[in-house]
Amino acid sequence: MILPIYVYGQPVLKKEGMEVTSDYPDLKQLIEDMYETMYNANGVGLAAQQIGLNLKLFVVDTIQIKKEEKEVKGIKKAFINAEILAEEGEEWAYEEGCLSIPDIRGEVERQPTIRIRYQDESFNTHEETYDGIDARVIQHEYDHTLGKLFIEKLGAVKKQLIKRKLENIKRGKVSVDYRIKFAKF
Repeated sequence: MILPIYVYGQPVLKKEGMEVTSDYPDLKQLIEDMYETMYNANGVGLAAQQIGLNLKLFVVDTIQIKKEEKEVKGIKKAFINAEILAEEGEEWAYEEGCLSIPDIRGEVERQPTIRIRYQDESFNTHEETYDGIDARVIQHEYDHTLGKLFIEKLGAVKKQLIKRKLENIKRGKVSVDYRIKFAKF
């Protein structure tokens, strides 16, 4: 089922997620719905906060990016109760966007390699290392589970330039090709 994506101004986007337990109701269906919602909006990652749930849960699919770049690899995974253990390497800038902040993009500095511990859909624990675009997408979605948005990592000038656009998003003055849910004032 395609769910509405919560946009800038929704309080849930600024909340740190709660641990997900193995008895969470219909978790497998929730994860399927998250993938379907993400694909419908042409995204490569989606965190639970973006569909209004205050959980430590996100899904990622970078295989679609890699196909465009004619690379074989990429990842498609659900990350439950993730914790980034280490970030390494010289920071590199890359233009990021977010389904919850439509029509705004900006250069974000992130380290290229991460080590992360997470649980899969069967609650098996994994500790893995990712780099490049895979690491970046994971870092972006992981930030959502901490209540952080990519725009917080932008430079002061860029933040000033997007201020009006952010206010418009908050007020519902944005048009996208997917279902969204605005904050109520």
